[in-house]
Amino acid sequence: MAIACGLAVANLYYAQPLLDTLSQSFDIASSTAGLIVTMTQMGYVLGLAFIVPLGDLLERRRLITIVTLGTVGALVLAGLSPTIGLFLFASLMTGLTSVVAQILVPFAAHQAREGQRGTVVGRVMSGLLIGILVARALSGIIADALGWRALFWLAAGFMFVQALVLWYMLPDNQSELNTSYGKLLHSVLHLFLEEPLLRRRIVYGTLGFAAFSVFWTAMSFLLAHPPYHYSDTIIGLLGLLGAGGALCAAFAGKIHDRGGTFMGTGIFLAFIALSFVFMGIFKDQLAAIIAGVILLDVGQQGTHVLNQSVIYELRPDARSRITTAYMTCFFFGGVMGSAGSAYVNDLFGWTGVCILGGAFGGIAFLFWLTERLEL
Repeated sequence: MAIACGLAVANLYYAQPLLDTLSQSFDIASSTAGLIVTMTQMGYVLGLAFIVPLGDLLERRRLITIVTLGTVGALVLAGLSPTIGLFLFASLMTGLTSVVAQILVPFAAHQAREGQRGTVVGRVMSGLLIGILVARALSGIIADALGWRALFWLAAGFMFVQALVLWYMLPDNQSELNTSYGKLLHSVLHLFLEEPLLRRRIVYGTLGFAAFSVFWTAMSFLLAHPPYHYSDTIIGLLGLLGAGGALCAAFAGKIHDRGGTFMGTGIFLAFIALSFVFMGIFKDQLAAIIAGVILLDVGQQGTHVLNQSVIYELRPDARSRITTAYMTCFFFGGVMGSAGSAYVNDLFGWTGVCILGGAFGGIAFLFWLTERLEL
């Protein structure tokens, strides 16, 4: 499940290090190129809202396999796209079908023993995060060696193989829930309204991922121009600095199992805000950018794993719908961050990007300070 999550979520991130290259290939402005990330994340939001809840209603193995095959078609279309309009549509469909990862995570949580759920979620999330890292690194290398179109065709091949493997290896998991699709979607809203802890964790996740998306959307424009002049390969490889976030995922799960969720959340949110301070003040210093990336990835991924570990203990019978409520808002934060980042970068440059990202992280931290007042 960890490997499958990694391969599925990687599809959301292949384009990020290539935005400067894609803007030149399609002859578009950097703000328009930023829409590639926005459309992918918007598709993911739609998939979270309308596909993931089906994990509580349908047999999960069949659902996962069908949606994975949909990703294959979307990636093939991306590789063939002659215009930016068609590429943006392919990006939307790629995001829509890549929600397989968010069906697998609650599936793993459902199978975990009590007292080990945080550790299991952290382990699966580690695979997911490693997929993000590999996606960023491979995209630059393959784009430089074979062209960016080859990257999406190879990704389609990976997903086709994964669909076959998941069909044969996943256990049958038929839901006992008996309801209509409309009532299923409506119950997501009820969960949001009835669970205050879910709402609080949604705020942490949404603002944290907004900050995360602010950086990764604008990163390629910073590093492709003076004083860096980095190639797609180097920009992609810098994504490996996020390995700290992948390692932190398993550690964050253990923090939850040991009762350190509240303090751990505050520390991780502080890391997000501080990362933009480093990268904003010392934007021409590679060491500061590296330190900022590590802090940002550790902070965002640590917060995310703690959020999931908390919400999956709320309603065991509704984990897919809880995932929908949380992750829909989470990726809407990504949409806000990526769209805002491209716009701010055009108007105010890297300084504006860091102010925007730091503001998202700072607001999340200030909201965390109010948590004890509600308990």
